[in-house]
Amino acid sequence: MQSLPLSVEPYWRSSVKLPEFPSLNEDIHVDVAIIGGGISGITTAYLLTKAGSKVALIEADQLLNGTTGHTTAKVTAQHDLIYDELIHHLGTEKAQLYYEACTEAMRWIQTIIHEQNIDCDWKEEDAYIYTHSSSSIQKLINECKAYEKLGIKGGLVEDLPLPLLSKAALVMKQQAQFHPLKYLTHLIEEITQSGGLIYEQTPAKDVEKGNTLTVITRNNKRITCQHLAVCSHFPFYDGGFYFSRMYAERSYVLGVQIEGDYPGGMYLSADEPKRSIRYVTTINGEKLLLVSGENHKTGQGVPTIQHYEALQSFASDMFPVTSIPYRWSAQDLTTLDKVPYIGAMTAHTPNIYVATGYRKWGMTNGTVAGLLLTDLITGRENRYHHLYTPSRFYADPSVKHFITQNLDVAKHLIEGKIEPVIRTPQDLANGEGSVVLVNGKRAGAYKDENGSLFLVDTTCTHMGCELEWNSGDRTWDCPCHGSRFSVCGDVVEGPAQQPLTKISEEALD
Repeated sequence: MQSLPLSVEPYWRSSVKLPEFPSLNEDIHVDVAIIGGGISGITTAYLLTKAGSKVALIEADQLLNGTTGHTTAKVTAQHDLIYDELIHHLGTEKAQLYYEACTEAMRWIQTIIHEQNIDCDWKEEDAYIYTHSSSSIQKLINECKAYEKLGIKGGLVEDLPLPLLSKAALVMKQQAQFHPLKYLTHLIEEITQSGGLIYEQTPAKDVEKGNTLTVITRNNKRITCQHLAVCSHFPFYDGGFYFSRMYAERSYVLGVQIEGDYPGGMYLSADEPKRSIRYVTTINGEKLLLVSGENHKTGQGVPTIQHYEALQSFASDMFPVTSIPYRWSAQDLTTLDKVPYIGAMTAHTPNIYVATGYRKWGMTNGTVAGLLLTDLITGRENRYHHLYTPSRFYADPSVKHFITQNLDVAKHLIEGKIEPVIRTPQDLANGEGSVVLVNGKRAGAYKDENGSLFLVDTTCTHMGCELEWNSGDRTWDCPCHGSRFSVCGDVVEGPAQQPLTKISEEALD
């Protein structure tokens, strides 16, 4: 079996040169401020600058270094087994709108690519959901009936191009895949050429409301604007208690090289643990398979390195693997009814907008967000407005999921406080991290390959849950709301905004 790479780096970011932008070091005034340098923020900025708006986009880290840079980049309306569920919970009309919104987003991306001749490896592929379990066959039959009801091109198939030993499979025809960063780098160039302002390493920390809005950055620079679009993965400004209305999941990806050819197609298992397969054509013309899955709630479950190892075993069983040059992970947010929140953040903040909760399907949903937010900001009608509005509420399934998720939060909040800790920093080997005892108190320790020790308080700065060590990605993860922190205590993922308290090595004396 081929070994896993030591470093965690997505293929996308290693295969393209990304533009660099300065941090914001002065006060500015624009028509629209956009927070977040992923597909939602970039698409929104692109559309608004083309419409003549003065736009500033700020990113807390580097552009495309969040979920967009860690995607599998399937551009599809086949979002797992979703349409039968949407019909039963939201009704046929809204299920139809969801499909049409995602399909229109896919075709919009395709049109932009073709009109502007963007070299981003766009390729139409059929998308398949398959099962190797007899108990899941009925789920595929029900989803097929939903396809028929909604007029979706596809249906049940007996054979797959890949030898996945499936007992049943459902195809959605004429979907697509691409290189997301090549595509978005082109949009970034278009934004700057149209006068849009972009700033990296510029975290936003607060919003002042009044006749105009003012975004205050962490270094106390001010962006005055008429409209604010919060397109960060988790809303940095949570005016609508979004932390209680979504949950975070992590999933894992391997970039795998194999002998022989790959027959094409994009694949997703209906069963758990999830398995997803698509290919990438590399710069050298070789096919690199992206094998992904193993999703679980952030900060919960087995040591995360085991998820990479499970994908390693699956890939080796399925294909003649010659090497595994890449591995990475991603974090995704799921809403109470599985439809993203896109629109006014609250009923009382009509000029503050949010886009979040894409449930692993950010290429189409992020593009839907850009199209919808642009229409809302410019005052145009959009027929998907009510489907995605964050102020919606459906008793079924929202009440049930709200209770379930928040009971889970309470459980982990209590368990983290009473969990026994027996290890000390001295017990750690190089390259190892763990919850430890420091002067009788719970702490987080990581010892790097050179033996340097990093100590932090493991109490999440969001709502006080106790963090767990993520051995696969070397981060501290919150099992309550999905915040993540580096070994130095810096925020990697929200909703937390403040870093962890560092503990000095003198505390060990």
